[in-house]
Amino acid sequence: MSVFKYPFPNHYDYMERCVLEAKARRLAGVNAAIFDGSCVKLWVKPGQNYVRLGLSLSKLIGSDLLATGKEVIKHGVSQLKVKKENVDIGLELISHRNSALLSLAAMGLFSVVKKVSPTVYSSLLIFRSLGVLVMARDLIKGGIKDAVKEKRPNADTLTVTAVLASVAAGRPESSMSLLALSNFAEMLTVMAAQRARKNISSLVALDVQEVWVHDENGAEVKMPVEKVKPGMVVSIHSGEKICVDGIIKSGSAAVDQSAITGESIPVAKKAGDKVYAGSNIRLGEIEVLVDKVGDDTSLSRIVHMVEDAQNRRAPIQNYADHMASSLVPVSFIAALMVYAATRDWQRVLNMLFIDFSCGLKLSTATAMSAAISRAAKEGILVKGGSFIEGAAQIDTVILDKTGTITRGRPQIVRITLAPDVNESVLLQMAASAEAHSSHPLAVAILEEVKNRGLEIPPHLDTKTVIARGIEAHLPAFDDCVGGEVLVGSKSFMEESKVDGLDFLLPKKQSPVGSFIYIALNKKLCGILEISDPVRAEFKRAINRMRYNGIEEIIMLTGDNKEAAKAIADSLGLDGFKAEVMPEDKAGYVSQKQRNSSVLMVGDGINDAPALAYADIGVAMGTACTDTAMESADVTINSEDPLKLPQFISIGKRTMALVHQNFAVTIAVNTAAMMLGALGFINPLLASVVHNASTLGVVLNSARILIPDKKKNY
Repeated sequence: MSVFKYPFPNHYDYMERCVLEAKARRLAGVNAAIFDGSCVKLWVKPGQNYVRLGLSLSKLIGSDLLATGKEVIKHGVSQLKVKKENVDIGLELISHRNSALLSLAAMGLFSVVKKVSPTVYSSLLIFRSLGVLVMARDLIKGGIKDAVKEKRPNADTLTVTAVLASVAAGRPESSMSLLALSNFAEMLTVMAAQRARKNISSLVALDVQEVWVHDENGAEVKMPVEKVKPGMVVSIHSGEKICVDGIIKSGSAAVDQSAITGESIPVAKKAGDKVYAGSNIRLGEIEVLVDKVGDDTSLSRIVHMVEDAQNRRAPIQNYADHMASSLVPVSFIAALMVYAATRDWQRVLNMLFIDFSCGLKLSTATAMSAAISRAAKEGILVKGGSFIEGAAQIDTVILDKTGTITRGRPQIVRITLAPDVNESVLLQMAASAEAHSSHPLAVAILEEVKNRGLEIPPHLDTKTVIARGIEAHLPAFDDCVGGEVLVGSKSFMEESKVDGLDFLLPKKQSPVGSFIYIALNKKLCGILEISDPVRAEFKRAINRMRYNGIEEIIMLTGDNKEAAKAIADSLGLDGFKAEVMPEDKAGYVSQKQRNSSVLMVGDGINDAPALAYADIGVAMGTACTDTAMESADVTINSEDPLKLPQFISIGKRTMALVHQNFAVTIAVNTAAMMLGALGFINPLLASVVHNASTLGVVLNSARILIPDKKKNY
């Protein structure tokens, strides 16, 4: 798969960019799209025409995407020169290893010569100096080039100065120790960072070369995975890994979906259920109707999201870089002051061998990458390091009710009928109006009709009234005369001037039940009580969020006040707001942001504006709509509400380690500089202290990858 970048005007707001991303994903051959700053980044299948792709993108989104056709071609052709990221990590490790070994060998040789024949050792000063300069040639070249390019000294400039100073002082062997320790520490640092930034695809790699496919005669034949196409039927047996996205056609199995959802307990799957690539069959056998294969699967999308998120910098990383750059001159100033006061080159080298910037930069970048990878292992997809940092500052959580607090799979628990109304006809009218709706309450009606074996009559047209209900026109069928059917809340009926609301008073069976009113030609026909139970673990999730420092937890819902109050009281929430329109959700979030840092959790289209407005928007659940996922900053591919406090915990733990690293780096290097200035340590020890502290804070950051055994989230 290739990654293409095209220039993009930066005057669109967040919601507009989300919509444009969704449009770009519809282009042929495009697997993923992200609008990042001044460019659009596309993940496309191999063999795509990048120039034509750019033109299609420009036509789809607008003429201002790319100024001229020449510019499209220019940026398309430039993709040929783009190199794949991270392919040189192995070479970098080998380079640092070889340099470290060469430096150590040179140090050993010089020590032997000095011990055997001090006179010969002194006479070889020029050769020793040349040897150091040759071994440090790449470092010298890069340090000078970067300093000129950035117009300010950096860590490499400081190291180059230390090497040149040691040669000028007639002590090139001091630089040998610096080069050896620096390369060794750099090698270990790259290894730690590589583990922290490890491609998440290796954790969910398919490792499947062939799969059993049903041929035209229904017989099973082995076929390479790359030849499997949508519409085929594949057989997957106990112990095998699922390599496609699809729907189970027959059979049942216990499926381990931990690679996708982060849940360690296998889930029972039967005919009609969806399965995803990367899952494992623990027990059972299934036949799957293939929907998506290869780079089109949910697994592939997760991989791309995580890899891109690791390249999105958090504000704390920019702060670390700025702080590191600001501290480099401190070493130069200290070296000048020490030389002016003591004229002792050894103490001067101590100042130049100690550097603050490496530890600050590397530990912060490693912490963010490790946190994103750690969250992805748990089924929590974070779109950038800024949201890891933001999670540590959250003090208010706003929750949508349906599909977030509740299971999102409601059932009809009571039906109240008007006189002379048939129960089956009432359900058929409601099902016809709700036939194309994906709202959980509509799904409950459709499932009830299906379970009763009733036929859903056709409708002439439907109109959705947001946060109120649905208006439909039905032809006559069975005992129904047809006409205008209204399905929705009591407020919807009152606004539509429906008769009979005062005569038909329902009795609630469930404390968290909701009433759906059904009217035909302005006359109330019946009322359905639909109950959507609260998720079993949500009370624990609330308690753990409070343990993590969340001060206020509020529920927003379009449901009635009575049902909302029952749920809020049972969970011990700080407040709720019922009968809320989608635009009101966004306004409420915006109002709360004046004095709080807000995290909004939702799963539907009506939650998208609020998710976009919040400091952090979280789309939660396996049934999340694409719009909610596009608008959200974090996607939790799980029905487990405990993932929410876990995400907050990862953010807080990450920032605690980052601040810890800052303190350690500054404290250790400051102490080493003071000891070096007073002459209590030599350049070799100064180099050891500096590199050890850098390596230590990087390894400390990588601890985020280790699961928290205390489970304090």
